[in-house]
Amino acid sequence: MDGGDSSEESPVQTKKGKSKAVQKPKASALKQKSPAEFFAENKNIAGFDNPGKSLYTTVRELVENALDSAESIAELPFVEVTIEEINRSKFNSMIGLIDRERIDEALYGDFETDKAREKRLAKEARFQEVQAKNVALGKKVKEPASSKAIKGRGDASFYRVTCKDNGRGMSHDDIPNMFGRVLSGTKYGLKQTRGKFGLGAKMALIWSKMSTGLPIEISSSMKSQSYTSFCRLDIDIHRNIPHIHLHEKRDDKEQWHGAEIQVVIEGNWTTYRSKILHYMRQMAVITPYAQFMFRFVSETSDKNVSISFARRTDVMPAAPLETKYHPSAVDLLLIKRLIGETSKQFLLQFLQSEFVNIGKLHAERLIGEMGPDFSPKTPVKSLTQQQIVRIHQLFRQAKFDDPSGDCLSPAGEYNLRLGIIKELHPDMVATYTASAQVFEGHPFIVEAGVSVGGKDVKQGLNIFRFANRIPLLFEQGADVVTRTAMKRINWNSYKINQTQDKIGVFVSIVSTKIPFKGTGKEYIGDDISEIANAVKSSLKQCCIQLKSKIVKKIQAREQQERKRNLSKYIGDATGAIYSILKEGSQLHANKKKRLEIKDEDAEFLQKVSSRVVTKEILSEKLAQHVEQVDYEMAMEYATQSGVREEPRENIYLQALEPQKKFIDFHTPVFVFRLFQ
Repeated sequence: MDGGDSSEESPVQTKKGKSKAVQKPKASALKQKSPAEFFAENKNIAGFDNPGKSLYTTVRELVENALDSAESIAELPFVEVTIEEINRSKFNSMIGLIDRERIDEALYGDFETDKAREKRLAKEARFQEVQAKNVALGKKVKEPASSKAIKGRGDASFYRVTCKDNGRGMSHDDIPNMFGRVLSGTKYGLKQTRGKFGLGAKMALIWSKMSTGLPIEISSSMKSQSYTSFCRLDIDIHRNIPHIHLHEKRDDKEQWHGAEIQVVIEGNWTTYRSKILHYMRQMAVITPYAQFMFRFVSETSDKNVSISFARRTDVMPAAPLETKYHPSAVDLLLIKRLIGETSKQFLLQFLQSEFVNIGKLHAERLIGEMGPDFSPKTPVKSLTQQQIVRIHQLFRQAKFDDPSGDCLSPAGEYNLRLGIIKELHPDMVATYTASAQVFEGHPFIVEAGVSVGGKDVKQGLNIFRFANRIPLLFEQGADVVTRTAMKRINWNSYKINQTQDKIGVFVSIVSTKIPFKGTGKEYIGDDISEIANAVKSSLKQCCIQLKSKIVKKIQAREQQERKRNLSKYIGDATGAIYSILKEGSQLHANKKKRLEIKDEDAEFLQKVSSRVVTKEILSEKLAQHVEQVDYEMAMEYATQSGVREEPRENIYLQALEPQKKFIDFHTPVFVFRLFQ
């Protein structure tokens, strides 16, 4: 057998008897992809499925970065978002491209052939004929349907998205890598974060490079700086490095701090308008301490949108803290990484310092259980593969205390309740925060709110989902919150009509690891029993609170109905009673038929006979009695409920001058502020 070159051609006999050379496939060369190239080819993973979704995701990423930046320096966030529509002519002028008239019309996707034109004209003629018949018969005339033009890539819509905040800002030298290098940032570590992939605005830059080719522009200034950093850059997709066009320092005359990011991308405002506005509204619900200004600037002024979501409190939740790993939540790779990064020399110190809930005594017991090859003085850097596997196995089998939720930063019942009232204006609302629980070694906290009534709320269940204080708008049907609200809560048992009442269901889950499902990370699965049970329990606690309010409201309404009924029959009842009293007074006046009654009753009949008590006086007394009973029951209702239903006025804490000192005392539903 000949062992020649694998690419050598060998003759093959064909049906006609001719020989044909068949080339053997060459061995494929080994290739590598950079992180930026991977996400560019799989942009749907990061939420850039199509132009409309890409516009929405870009806004979301920029807003969440802005909130994180402001909260990191305990600054009340002020975020301005502007989406400016750019037509094709303006876009071409931005990139220096001259508009050209079409020469070969048939080359374009929206070209209408003669056959298609004849078909369209025939259809329009038939429609006109039907319209004429309808007019003659006096029937309703239908509006002609607008013809749908074929939209090609050349008809794409472009938008300039700008987001400005008052946050920390960025160091001048760090800006290129923070925007031009995928999988580099400041949010990596085990703590509660808003981001899903750690991409932030980098993915918006990749989408901009793919759809427009234009760079991103960043202006940033920090409190300690006397200048503003300006950077214009794009990204080298294949090398995953920033390509800097301009990077300079400019005078900061306004003494501003924060960041302003501007990017031009392809998008679709028409189809994703409602999603973007819904996102901004839900963000205003979960962060009532932030002020948002949203603008959409169109080519035609009548399509412009300007919405302000005002700040309603200056009470911010505490910043989430970075925590250590729980032993039950680590794998082999993570243990190896921690060993490589630790500054501790010995195994005992390593176990105590790198993991939560392992004290000195517990660490010594674990080392004793590992076997004779381990000791407290074992150098951690010299552990073999087999020894690391033994540690991992013991971590999976041993019993550890659950991690606490101290590292988490939920919105808080006060902020959640305030956000719901601010945006929905419900008739009544109840909130509840569950204690910290654990799944797979990660702590999580569930906050829930249920409202009834309100403006711009549809009948039935209106579900609002939040994960690490960001709204989740897509793939709602499979989410644990939706399934729990739809199938596991018996709303009728809480005097709530699931189909007729306007019900708002709000659930916020915060954790060091949100168990998202699907590539887009848009929903939390229903298969984690710890989270499903916590969501159900929290919603039921809200419903129990609402039931007591609803029952009291029903009782008050029934009392009002009884009052109206009694008042309606006061005249008839007075006439009947007075006739009986008058007849009784006449009988009592007759000595032969005198009634045997008490002295006070006889005295009253005497007053009726002498017309001291008249029909009008009796009617007035009955009306006074009805009013008195109604007043007493109303006072009892107000005392039990502890709230005054009408008139109601929302009271918010106003922003204070920096020099004023105060202490906040927090309760689940309000904050008491004591000035010093």
